[in-house]
Amino acid sequence: MSITPSSFGALGVPAPLVAVLSAQGKTEPFPIQVDTLPDTLNGRDVLGRGKTGSGKTLAFSIPMVARLAGPLAGGQRRPGRPVGLILAPTRELATQIDATLAPLAHAYGMTTTTIFGGVSQSRQVTALKAGVDIVVACPGRLEDLMKQGFLTLDAVEITVLDEADHMADLGFLEPVQRILRHTKDGGQKLLFSATLDKGVATLVDEFLVDPSVHEVAGEDQASSTIDHRVLIVDQRDKTAVIERLAAREGKTLIFARTRAYAETLAEQLEDAGFPATSLHGDLNQSRRTRNLQMLTSGRVNVLVATDVAARGIHVDDIDLVIQADAPDEYKTYLHRAGRTGRAGKKGTVVTLIGRSRGRRMQELLGRAEIAAEMVTVAPGDALLSELAADR
Repeated sequence: MSITPSSFGALGVPAPLVAVLSAQGKTEPFPIQVDTLPDTLNGRDVLGRGKTGSGKTLAFSIPMVARLAGPLAGGQRRPGRPVGLILAPTRELATQIDATLAPLAHAYGMTTTTIFGGVSQSRQVTALKAGVDIVVACPGRLEDLMKQGFLTLDAVEITVLDEADHMADLGFLEPVQRILRHTKDGGQKLLFSATLDKGVATLVDEFLVDPSVHEVAGEDQASSTIDHRVLIVDQRDKTAVIERLAAREGKTLIFARTRAYAETLAEQLEDAGFPATSLHGDLNQSRRTRNLQMLTSGRVNVLVATDVAARGIHVDDIDLVIQADAPDEYKTYLHRAGRTGRAGKKGTVVTLIGRSRGRRMQELLGRAEIAAEMVTVAPGDALLSELAADR
């Protein structure tokens, strides 16, 4: 009978990294880490599927640092020639990956930097000129800096694609292909994704060599710790229902279809006495960063976001997601739902729909393999208070 390793050390993680993780209170690996680390630490290409929040960031950060530490011990760092590359679909995700990666890299004296658009490139160029070991980047700005001659990827030993399905959805498939073709031949490739659709399959077929495939049982949305509810609401009651759901102490993320509605709804919640802010594509990077920090720091309890902006939100203690506008695709539903129930915690996803949308919603849930109770509600119903209760 096989025994599941209960510690990072048992999985082969080097002692300096185990010490960093232990200092952060991370002593028991998540299932996706247990499954993938033996292969990634041995240099195999890996295709990992697990929902957002399942521990993918550490699953690729640990082997990247552990395997690069040896070659870098000889002082091979050169300006504009990183040896590790992590590609992410959004600025927010790149920043959060770097926050997880940097302490591990520091244990071996390695350096990291982020590269993404929406901000001046001067700081990024300065870091590259000084010599950086691992780059965490969004495809657009990375290609720009490559074309300007500030970095080359021919020394990259390990490449990670995080949330590959999101990158394909956002139109980054071809840029990612071009970038990967510039990396070192024979380098290790690690690809992590919540879904394995056609775009992801294209990347796997071209760039991964005999990958070890891991799909973590129980990490999909249908069997996780998330409670799914669908509320049928009259349009005139929609704002009042949202206010009832938002009347709580925990962190709430609300999805709106448009930037205008996200702003309006955040203002309505503020006026009703619920600290709220918004996140959408019309905001510059500093505003987006500030508004997200308002949620993570607890200055506001409610964040109203559009889909593209919210793809970079990785906050472990969001326990209620409200879909003020129902999604049109099941993948969008899964991505939204992945903002809660993270790191094994419980979460609730509440979707508001009009009466005429019931059949479409049932079809969408069926494709997502999710069972959700569907009930008609009005603003005064006790169910809303129950759903809003801290979990």
